[in-house]
Amino acid sequence: MKKFRKVLDGLTTSSPGGGTMGSPSCGSAAGTPTAAPTPKEIDVQETLVSENFQLCKTVRHGFPYQPTALAFDPVQKILAIGSRSGGVRILGRPGVDCFCQHESGAAVLQLQFLINEGALVTACADDTLHLWNLRQRRPAILHSLKFNRERITFCHLPFQSKWLYVGTERGNTHIVNIESFILSGYVIMWNKAIELSTKTHPGPVVHLSDSPKDEGKLLVGFESGTIVQWDLRAKKADFRIYYDEAIHSVSWHHEGKQFMCSHSDGSLTVWNLRNTSKPIQVTFPHGKIQKDGKKESCKPILKVDYKTSRNSEPFVIFSGGLSYDKAGRRPTLTIMHGKAITVLEMDYPIVEFMTLCETPYNNEVQDPYAVVVLLEKDLIVVDLTQSNFPVFENPYPMDIHESPVTCTAYFADCPPDIIPVLYSIGVKHKKTGYSQKEWPVSGGMWTLGSHTYPEIIITGHADGSIKFWDASAITLQMLYKLKTNKVFEKPKPNESRAAELVDDDPFAVQMVSWCPQSRIFCVVGISAHIILYRFSKYDANTQIVSLEVRLQCDPEDVISPSENENNPCFSEPHSGSHSPQPHHHQHPPSPGGGTPESFKDSTPCLKVKDRVVRVPPGYQAELVIQLPWIDGEPPQQISSLDINSAYGLLAFGNCNGLAVVDYLQKTILLCMSTLDLYGAADPYQRLTRSPRRNRQSTSGLTELSDNQQSVDMERSKSPTSDHVNGHCTSPTSQPCSAGKPRVPMGPEGPRLARRGPGRPPFRKAQSAACMEISLPVSHTEGYASRRAMLQQLHGVTMYSHDEHHSATPYCWSDRESRENSFSRSRSSSVSSIDRDTKEAITTLQFGESFGRKSDTLPTPCLWVGTSLGVILLIPMSIPTDQEERMEEAITIGPCGAVLMLKGSVLRFGFLDCMGALLQTPYEVWRDLNAPEDPDRPRKRKLVHYSPSSSQDTYGDGHLAIVCSERQAKVFLMPSQSCLFVHNITESSFVLRSDLVSVCNSVCLACFCANGHVMTLSLPSLRPLMDVNYLPLTDMRIARTFCFTNGGQALYLSSPTEIQRITYSQEMYDNLQEMLGELFTPTETPEAQNRGFLKGFFGGNAHTFDREELFGEAAAGKASRSLAQHIPGQGGVEGMKVAASGAVGELARARIALDERGQRLGELEERTALMMTSAESFSKHAHELMLKCKDKKWYQF
Repeated sequence: MKKFRKVLDGLTTSSPGGGTMGSPSCGSAAGTPTAAPTPKEIDVQETLVSENFQLCKTVRHGFPYQPTALAFDPVQKILAIGSRSGGVRILGRPGVDCFCQHESGAAVLQLQFLINEGALVTACADDTLHLWNLRQRRPAILHSLKFNRERITFCHLPFQSKWLYVGTERGNTHIVNIESFILSGYVIMWNKAIELSTKTHPGPVVHLSDSPKDEGKLLVGFESGTIVQWDLRAKKADFRIYYDEAIHSVSWHHEGKQFMCSHSDGSLTVWNLRNTSKPIQVTFPHGKIQKDGKKESCKPILKVDYKTSRNSEPFVIFSGGLSYDKAGRRPTLTIMHGKAITVLEMDYPIVEFMTLCETPYNNEVQDPYAVVVLLEKDLIVVDLTQSNFPVFENPYPMDIHESPVTCTAYFADCPPDIIPVLYSIGVKHKKTGYSQKEWPVSGGMWTLGSHTYPEIIITGHADGSIKFWDASAITLQMLYKLKTNKVFEKPKPNESRAAELVDDDPFAVQMVSWCPQSRIFCVVGISAHIILYRFSKYDANTQIVSLEVRLQCDPEDVISPSENENNPCFSEPHSGSHSPQPHHHQHPPSPGGGTPESFKDSTPCLKVKDRVVRVPPGYQAELVIQLPWIDGEPPQQISSLDINSAYGLLAFGNCNGLAVVDYLQKTILLCMSTLDLYGAADPYQRLTRSPRRNRQSTSGLTELSDNQQSVDMERSKSPTSDHVNGHCTSPTSQPCSAGKPRVPMGPEGPRLARRGPGRPPFRKAQSAACMEISLPVSHTEGYASRRAMLQQLHGVTMYSHDEHHSATPYCWSDRESRENSFSRSRSSSVSSIDRDTKEAITTLQFGESFGRKSDTLPTPCLWVGTSLGVILLIPMSIPTDQEERMEEAITIGPCGAVLMLKGSVLRFGFLDCMGALLQTPYEVWRDLNAPEDPDRPRKRKLVHYSPSSSQDTYGDGHLAIVCSERQAKVFLMPSQSCLFVHNITESSFVLRSDLVSVCNSVCLACFCANGHVMTLSLPSLRPLMDVNYLPLTDMRIARTFCFTNGGQALYLSSPTEIQRITYSQEMYDNLQEMLGELFTPTETPEAQNRGFLKGFFGGNAHTFDREELFGEAAAGKASRSLAQHIPGQGGVEGMKVAASGAVGELARARIALDERGQRLGELEERTALMMTSAESFSKHAHELMLKCKDKKWYQF
């Protein structure tokens, strides 16, 4: 804990660390302001220390990206999915969801559960086997075995065996002891398995399985079509089958007398062990006989399952096998049940499927009840117990990627009533037709922890949809889905200008703003549109109001007073430029309402429905704001947005300027360029220049040919081109050297032709937060990558005139003088930036503050942050009476304070003088569609202050926290004195920052492009945590990373998965309690009694002792060079770490007791089995003796 005191006498003349800033910084005007507050003390007790912070991953939601393998434990009833990136997801009942990651990152080839043992074996593409301990909430690796000379192709672990069979690419089969993870000396060499007369190699091992009839017989399938049954005891082959077609899979009948194979020609063959010279049956399930008598050629059947049923015909389930002649058919799963053949079409290619059976024993009637189908982008479970084979309703959030995620928002500690309300609305739109049975993957155990509070995650998608998710207690459940494209008419081909702006996703969501208290929701789309929604429990007939805002002005084109007068977005620069006139700034509410000569150019990208529409309960659109085309140029994307329900105002900005809309009166209050916002307070000496003759292209957001870094602009087609195309481009990959223009590809060709001569294929807009002001201007990979990253991050493109036109009209003396004038606050890179006067609005925040130093009481203000590190305060006068608010106009005063930081401004936050977080005012939610109650008229109820602060405290002033890409500063209002400054990073830049509540206090959390996650104390900006957590490898992380209260954050770790993390020590300590148990002690089902005669004449599998054959005493040691054993960290030490925390000792004791109890239970089961077997043997021996004692020798 740290106390600090600062006496504020004369602090307005200088600031700590002010030497890094220019003269306009920190409000340090000449002399002390006359309205400076009387000297007083700020006494803030900082309670946060470094010990309050600990960074770790908590849980991962969504569908495993690029899945490769599938496994199921039929006793524990848990499911495992492996992925190409080395991840393993283990799923049980809802709430039981665990993610494990191989450090090597090698793809998972195969998964094998140790059934009912609480362990999992993974085989990876780097030829390593891993044994995972699942008896702890966070699984860890116990052992690893790295094969050095051979590549692993297939693994098989018999039920209740500790010996794992491993097939390799060379055709050999090795045996691994699961307990010690050491290779046995017993090896089945490929040349011993096949006949000596065979001249060709049989190929890699593609199948291994023990015979249901005799565990001492191992069936080995080779890719070439060779099948060998190997007698493990005799160490020789019982039979060999040579078939012409390659084998993909093999499946036994439970009696062990025959098996079925699937082949590359789309055929299924059935083989009987009595006669292995030829198959007893060959079928082409999807191959028809053509007119010439030949069979249709079919695709390979990749896997087949042959499962018997006690009360019906056997099931034959396989994937693939369709005929080649039917192009475009979707992937299928075929279920053959008796004579009935059912073909289930899938939306995505099938990666793997697995049939779930009632028994874990392969020598019993299987009785299948479901099929788990793992697709490339989905997980489906089919109910086999019903004739129409319905699918189960998936309880996991596997459809996050239904449309690519383009933005995220995370809200912790929401109002408790919001989740039930959203769920009650969303449940009405759920799909039907699911199986009525319970979800079969029901293993594990999960209970609602004590440290839970309402949390909501919002995801925006490329198709314009919005999804609200309940994220409480580290789970994720879909609450409500909103489709924003319902607001617009369906765009017709070749008629909508959105087709020129965005190729594929004109409705894609760029950012969202949500006020949980008032339930007002705002969506920014990529077609330069904003939709404002209100929540209602009732359906309604409504007509959506549309406003058009013209923010398409370019100061560079203003070279004469006459042109300035004709510019629709600017007022006279010296006569009331901050009091916008209606005819200058307000566009008629009707869509397309431009002047006749500019009607064509004033068309917005999308057409709003102009008729009365019926809207269902939930979020209902009330207002649509659009930026239209102007002078043949598309609108720039919106880079910042804020909405305040108490004020009834919405503010947004882009690289052209700022607009403020009164959504209660449906009017535009302010619309002007950033340059005009300054008025006489502009801190930059912007020089007049000749106009740029190259106008902006009409290609809009869908293309960019920046000669410096065009390769990193793949985002320009849509905000998620990396998701749509299925890959992510690294911001530092593929550097493009300066001076080499990139040739446009694809649809850009005809667009370039439309531009006319002399029009370059780039955007002339300046991106939000894309100004490079602390790194020198050099055409280097890092500089270009950062520019590209920030362009993609904020969804708007940029163009710096001087980087592409070396022949500039500026002389060196002018350039040097301007550089020197900013030497204190800027690096040499400002030379190129200063020449482009466009300045993007990067962040906005409404709040009660002091617009000017002379103010004595707080008033509604709009804080504006720009890409040049400038902070503007715009005071407003808002009527307080409800009737006056709806009738009288809001007055927006001229710009008050002008403050400065290094780097583009990212975030604002406010504290009172006691260090408590000041919430922005809001309106309490009211349902405007509810029936009128004469006794209780609906009135606006406003909440202005947080409970921890009072009018007196706020009236004395407050602290404003501002964070930019490089710096964080704390200002005292209204004196605008800079109390504290902290340079967050010099070598990188901040991507995301926010003021968050942790441990009943407030801190500033930052995520940098170099992967560091930092927290700073408030208000002293003392570093509390700095962890190099996640190097930024693609733009997806930068786009979707967001902080929230309670020490939590999230980001999109892959196109299909959301990763949640915590940076709070308290949550880290309680994480073990919140996670689900993967392993629950369960009694293994008893094997069926085979009967004396079946056991006597059919062979007894229980007499097979693998230890006797594969142990070191009999088989010897394997070659040390063949495989290397690597001890894991998942033993006792790993369990200690995993079980650390408040309940660590109890958890370890319980684990030990569970294991001891299980061993005792297994011992008791074995003893009982031996007693039963002995009694049975004694009984049968006695019966045989009585039957034979009176017979003569010749009667036998």
